[in-house]
Amino acid sequence: VQLVESGGGLVQAGGSLRLSCAASGSTNSINVISWYRQAPGKQREFVALIISGGGRPKYADSVKGRFTISRDNADNTINLQMNRLKPEETAVYYCNAVGVVRNYWGQGTQVTVSS
Repeated sequence: VQLVESGGGLVQAGGSLRLSCAASGSTNSINVISWYRQAPGKQREFVALIISGGGRPKYADSVKGRFTISRDNADNTINLQMNRLKPEETAVYYCNAVGVVRNYWGQGTQVTVSS
């Protein structure tokens, strides 16, 4: 499974960005796809997840009501719509896929929120 993130960039506080994670390869083996982020000097943290079989997406408390995770089955893409961004959310955002035997990570996309 290969994951490629895109959509990062520079945005002002209060603005919006839409990240995408394109999955390829043995995508049928994926059970859960998540977004994580890692700010400079901090540990990687969970942002949101969506389950392949359905069910409600889950979000970190800090992003509830502002971020929305969704999937486009037509092109195996997982999107993360981020609204009302805050400067402290400046980080590299990573896509993660949980497969049958291992986890997969993308290379990350940089999101910078200016104050």
